[in-house]
Amino acid sequence: MGWLRLFFLHPVSLYQGSAFPFALLFNYLCRMDSFSTRARHLFLLAGGGALALAAMGSFAVLVFIPALGTVVLICSLGPQEVHRWTFFFQMSWQTLCHLGLHYTEYYLQEPPSMRFCITLSSLMLLTQRVTSLSLDICEGKVEAASQDIRSRISLSEHLCKALPYFSYLLFFPGLLGGPLCSFQRFQARVQGSSSLCPRFSFWAFTWKGLQILGLECLTVVMRRVVSAGVGLSDCHQLQCIYVMWSTAGLFKLTYYSHWLLDDSLLCAAGFGPEFGESPGEEGYLPDADIWMLETTHRISLFTRKWNQSTARWLRRLIFQQGRAWPLLQTFAFSAWWHGLHPGQVFGFLCWAVMVKADYLIHTSAKLFIRSWLMWLLYRTLTWAHTQLIIAYIMLAVEGRSLCSLWLLCNSYSSVFPVVYCILLFLLAKRKHKVN
Repeated sequence: MGWLRLFFLHPVSLYQGSAFPFALLFNYLCRMDSFSTRARHLFLLAGGGALALAAMGSFAVLVFIPALGTVVLICSLGPQEVHRWTFFFQMSWQTLCHLGLHYTEYYLQEPPSMRFCITLSSLMLLTQRVTSLSLDICEGKVEAASQDIRSRISLSEHLCKALPYFSYLLFFPGLLGGPLCSFQRFQARVQGSSSLCPRFSFWAFTWKGLQILGLECLTVVMRRVVSAGVGLSDCHQLQCIYVMWSTAGLFKLTYYSHWLLDDSLLCAAGFGPEFGESPGEEGYLPDADIWMLETTHRISLFTRKWNQSTARWLRRLIFQQGRAWPLLQTFAFSAWWHGLHPGQVFGFLCWAVMVKADYLIHTSAKLFIRSWLMWLLYRTLTWAHTQLIIAYIMLAVEGRSLCSLWLLCNSYSSVFPVVYCILLFLLAKRKHKVN
């Protein structure tokens, strides 16, 4: 099952690549005074509709319907009600679509359509934009159009007021990937003066292109290594650890390449960090911080840096709202958002436990480790342990099915999370006694 998720990213990358000329065209047109704000919204919306139809085919309607429903709710409800209802509507719709995937994979025992997988991925990104927008409205950061929806104005005026929301939810640079772009940043870019439009940087895009090319070459090499070896079903003892590490490495390289491409597309359209920030808005956050992800010895830091914009969105949506067990709530919601496959439920709950253990382990280490030699040894061991635990979690989440999860749990790879679980129990017990 994990291979399906891995390879569906490549068709998405092809569609993202085909959108580059239109992103550059949009950036160019924005420098013209004659290219009005309404024309910009329509360009982004039309591009999103065309890209959705090209990538998803008839399944695109599964993205159009919740986008329409969200706009209707935003224009019909008060600021304090809009988040609760849009969240319920969007997550219910996404869950129904994920249940369709469950039915195809587990009941019919058939591989799902590639277009349907792309649609589900786009729906997950749409959920981010919907909930981000509804939270902004609820917190007063964005003024909703609801106050005029019941007044006696024409249909065309209603549509004009709703156009920015439609455009934001379906704009083509963020439809299939990319860091989460807030509605404030989106509006600032679309409504910005032509003289303030960011310029195209040839060298910056060349550097990103070289990075993507290098990652793709590494991916090809890694795929051959993984394909030439045995899988979890055929490995024995310590060999299973190597299989886990190499397979997770292939997953990570694929995600890094995909995230860099998504980031480049947003920057090409002018939604990147060079555009600046609106007052009160969080800064632009790319998804990939490869150096930090590959060198950190802390699971908690890896968690914050992995898919950074999504991590920040989850922190705002769930963690900061949760009163009891916010960490567990955040990872449980992440499993729900990803589709509630058995491997995902196990993987994300395991991840939550590992983060909790990470906090206690490193807090205790700071109290007991004094010499620099011991600290160096400690960092080296915890780095290796962190990377292996992340690989374990990644295989559980990407494998998804009970069969893959069973193979993973019965392998020698399970030693690494078990060690952290034991340390969590011992350190939590010691902390309780001290308190």
